[in-house]
Amino acid sequence: MVTCSNCGQENPDGARFCLACGQLLDAAAAGPRDERRIVSVVFVDLVGFTARSERLDPEDVRAFLVPYHNFVRLELESFGGSVEKFIGDAIVAVFGAPTAYGDDAERAVRAALAVLDGVGDLDARELRLDLQLRIAVNTGEAVVSLGARPELGESMVAGDVVNTASRLQSAAPVNGVIVGGETHAATRDSIEYEQAPAVLAKGKAEPVEAWIAVKPLHPAGERRLSGDLVGRSRELDVLRGIWERVAGGSVPHLVTVLGPAGIGKTRLAQEFDAVVDKLGGRTVHGRSLPYRESSAYFAFSTVVKQLSGIFESDSSEVGLRKLRERVAGDLPSSANPDTVTEHLAILLGLDPEGSVDDREELFFSVRCFIEAVAREQPTMLVFEDIHWSDRSLLDLIELLAARLRDIPVLLLTLARPDLLDSRPAWGGGLPAYTALPLAPLSPAEAGQLAQLRLGEALRSEAASQLADTAGGNPLFIEQLAATMAESSPSATASLPTSIRGILAARLDALPAPERSLLLDAAVVGKTFWRGALERIAGEGDGLSELLGALERRDLIVRDTTSAIEGQQQFGFKHVLIRDVAYELLPRAGRRERHARVAEFFEESTAELGEAATALARHWRDAGDPERALGYFIRAGEQAENGWAKDQAAILYREALDLVPEDDGEQLGMLRRRVALARAAAVHIPDARQLMR
Repeated sequence: MVTCSNCGQENPDGARFCLACGQLLDAAAAGPRDERRIVSVVFVDLVGFTARSERLDPEDVRAFLVPYHNFVRLELESFGGSVEKFIGDAIVAVFGAPTAYGDDAERAVRAALAVLDGVGDLDARELRLDLQLRIAVNTGEAVVSLGARPELGESMVAGDVVNTASRLQSAAPVNGVIVGGETHAATRDSIEYEQAPAVLAKGKAEPVEAWIAVKPLHPAGERRLSGDLVGRSRELDVLRGIWERVAGGSVPHLVTVLGPAGIGKTRLAQEFDAVVDKLGGRTVHGRSLPYRESSAYFAFSTVVKQLSGIFESDSSEVGLRKLRERVAGDLPSSANPDTVTEHLAILLGLDPEGSVDDREELFFSVRCFIEAVAREQPTMLVFEDIHWSDRSLLDLIELLAARLRDIPVLLLTLARPDLLDSRPAWGGGLPAYTALPLAPLSPAEAGQLAQLRLGEALRSEAASQLADTAGGNPLFIEQLAATMAESSPSATASLPTSIRGILAARLDALPAPERSLLLDAAVVGKTFWRGALERIAGEGDGLSELLGALERRDLIVRDTTSAIEGQQQFGFKHVLIRDVAYELLPRAGRRERHARVAEFFEESTAELGEAATALARHWRDAGDPERALGYFIRAGEQAENGWAKDQAAILYREALDLVPEDDGEQLGMLRRRVALARAAAVHIPDARQLMR
């Protein structure tokens, strides 16, 4: 049997495509089976269950555990987690594997809080056993077995992150959720916490920092925004021009703002809200959630509820009354108010027993309602994160854009480029449609934002470096700035978990062959060559198509020139994408690929200059220190001959780290070279000053 790496479905031997999801099985099987990932582990345990079960008949214990296990599993899975194992009354779930979603730590904490509340309700409603829980959430790096089948008892994740989650759970308060330091750092903008005493965990040299999760700070999918908007003046001008045409000429229009996570789609929409309000318009927002949606039309139902003054706390009777009163306004003469109310009640979930045989009739009622609303006041309906929307909602938005006439309505949708994978013809053929792609901030704008977030305490050079690393992505700039501000000057700051999660989710959304090729390219470096990829993966007829697909997705770019004659040269569009892709590979997979890349450089270069340095580092990372040592010495000599003394010292230092302790002659020679190169590097500026 062949297990699909995408959905876990078992398929018969010889099958090329998954029977459940259509995944290309050969490509999936060719990819790495193990990966290094940032995951969040949730550990749920009942308090006092062992002592209680001793007094119960085994059948009674099972009768209690089955509904408890089922409820907790469904609750965790509804947030995107994977339940790895049941250990008696304990349940272990993983977020971020086998698929990352970009907000896995937040999902894990929200899921833990939902389990805590839900088990209490389940106990009061059915079990009546006075259940009490301890829950822990811990985030960190783990080795993930992508082909593991937890339902058959196969372990999916391994690493200290799992052990620490277990230790934290033992220290959690009764009916409380405790989290580790990495989880807290990744979710503190979305979850309210209270500081807890550090946990003395078995096997840990230092106490483990801990916090108690209290409640979410805002609904799922939202993010707290801070500071003034930097850049985006051109995009705001475009939106303002469209709005003036919509409001002044009663010309409905659909706009889709496209961009990857963190690029500033929501921030732009909120800034535009103020423009619309200032010009006398009304704005209503609806958001598609990546998990736990109650209906296909969730985002639209949110819009209707806001327009009708319906609260989530209202009963069905109160909600229906408010809806009926709202619909009784200026409907078109062809619309029946009772029918429109009935249809909208179905979409809002106020009439769970209701149904409509003809979807056209349902959508016509929606259209009549929107027209009535817009006649009162020019209106902008904002639908956020529609890349997560159900197909039915996307159909509804496009239908409204196509059939609304002579009313001031702007439909503003925000989406990641993933939307175009599922709806490549989105907006095509509509009478008034604008796609507004958001590019990264310019270097000047990115530097300005970085300086604002870092404050005046840090030099402008630090802001410029941060902006360059973040690639103009505003969210990445903010996260990196927060990490720099909280790290000591001497510390080597690692990439924040939030950024790694977002980029890992983007990689996981790729088709398996494209993703596998991107991981191979990451081993070569920020710049890579087709020949190196052929060395790693073998020559394939589809390599050109895969490279073209990655370039269309704006992940890589083909250079017009090449440092190696006869070789197509490419580069990662964003250095962080390369870094995250590389970190996914386990050590064994990295070593094998580094060796293939080193062989490519030996065959295609003169082994001088930058090539010698690249060869040294690839052979070192391939686990061949003897071959690496020679290249490091050669590269150091070339740098020294070119009077790049500081670079020579670095290369000799790297060579020194590879020499065995019992090779005294080699150690002595390299130590002298390091000392001389460092001394020369220090005195060269003084000599130049004297010569002037």
